[in-house]
Amino acid sequence: MSSCFGRFPPTTITTINLFNKSVREKYLPNISKVFHSPSFYYNTKKQQHKSSSHVAGINTINNPFRLAIIGSGPAGFYTAQRVLKNCSFATVDMYEALPTPHGLVRYGVAPDHPEVKNAQNRFDEVARDPRYRFVGNVSVGTNLTINDLKAHHDAIVLSYGATEEKTLGIEFEDGTVLKNIFSAREFVGWYNGMPQYRNLMPDLTRSDTAVVIGHGNVALDIARILLMDVGALAKTDITEYALSALRNSKIRNVIVLGRRGPLQVSFTAKELREMMNLPNTKFVTEFNFVKQELETHADLISKNRSLKRLMQIIEKGFINTTTTNNQPEKTWTLKFLRSPIEFIPNNETEPSYVQGLRLNVNRLEGSFEKCVAVPTGNVEELEASLVVKSLGYRSKPLEGVPFDHKRGLIPNVNGKMLDEEGNELPGFYVSGWIKRGPSGVIAATMYDAYETAETILSDIDQKKPMIPNPGIGPKQGADAIIPLLKERGVRTVSFDDWKKVEEKENELGRQKGKPREKVVTTEQVLEILGD
Repeated sequence: MSSCFGRFPPTTITTINLFNKSVREKYLPNISKVFHSPSFYYNTKKQQHKSSSHVAGINTINNPFRLAIIGSGPAGFYTAQRVLKNCSFATVDMYEALPTPHGLVRYGVAPDHPEVKNAQNRFDEVARDPRYRFVGNVSVGTNLTINDLKAHHDAIVLSYGATEEKTLGIEFEDGTVLKNIFSAREFVGWYNGMPQYRNLMPDLTRSDTAVVIGHGNVALDIARILLMDVGALAKTDITEYALSALRNSKIRNVIVLGRRGPLQVSFTAKELREMMNLPNTKFVTEFNFVKQELETHADLISKNRSLKRLMQIIEKGFINTTTTNNQPEKTWTLKFLRSPIEFIPNNETEPSYVQGLRLNVNRLEGSFEKCVAVPTGNVEELEASLVVKSLGYRSKPLEGVPFDHKRGLIPNVNGKMLDEEGNELPGFYVSGWIKRGPSGVIAATMYDAYETAETILSDIDQKKPMIPNPGIGPKQGADAIIPLLKERGVRTVSFDDWKKVEEKENELGRQKGKPREKVVTTEQVLEILGD
């Protein structure tokens, strides 16, 4: 009789807090190593478990435990990997709205960070397991309902990430009236080939100045892409249409602004150092203010390793700027204590493009740990012809699933979904950003996914109830879902299909001296597949 071997219950896991910057800097100096050393996250005590069963009866190879995973990003794949590795009778059907897998790794990671994209190789290993099935080009909530999945699976993991962005709440920010105002999700999706943002068409020729609102890694990614040497970018997997726009770009100055001070930035040292090392680019900031903050909080900074490293990079950056005799052609600016309150149109009678921003000048109040930005009453204007808002992401609810609107995630304990009263929902789990909120590097998502997988495996071992079986025989998983989708006129994409598309992308990339040239529409995918 089959069982889940060589595992340990969640209670034996020793957690390393990867959401703490100092811990990440200490333990994750090389993310690629972490990808190949998952045991790093655990102080494990291997235990052999008894045979498992659930409401559908005794699980065997002929009567598998059928797990559905919604979302094919890192959280989904790492959850699948852990479950398949440690449960011989489990199968995984992974449902993805896009016709291509890999989620954030494909569409969120900057094109000049190929080492992070290597996670895709790990995901391919998961996909080679015959118990895994990818079902792409399927939107749960549109083509399928949660009830459809419940009828044919024993358990469901929601790992569809965060598909919306936070807003400023000011006029014109949605970009429908004033052009050239974008969310970071839109802009990053545009240059990374996300199908829904293929036709974004930002105009990079209207002036030499762009503003990125936000002090996180995504903001720095955007600033770097706007200022990088196009020849270097041409060797990455950035889309050809984005490369063409950047070749014609007049942007020479990028201002990265945030509402609080230098000690509250959310950058990682690697991203910040890359900005400081951009060729032919001068770093600009409010040097006196930064120096004052460093001196005032010197004791606190000395006790926080990651913060100390960030401040050293900033300090070194402006020392290099003030001592060099070179006159770079480009600049990037870190601007602090500024909050946008209004977008300024190029023409007040018939506004069409953004021309600038009106900003509140802030001061900080409260303790260092809980300081907030408070308007001083002073207002500034800043000229810019391109604005990208990098304010953070939010998940959105899925019909039929509990959702905490205040926190923007699905309520859970260790990945086990909870209902409105705080009770466990049998057979329902969450992983990734929809579980913990949109934060953390991909390695943190791996740890998070492993925790969810351990909860699933522990529930199986403890014979906890899963999703009830409304039928007579065993559940059929994707074997029943795919014909249902065909009846509804949905052409699903398998992992073998995806590999054909990837082969075409690689071929197109080789012709241009790139790793790949991404296929960016569903129509192109289906054309490659002969449909």
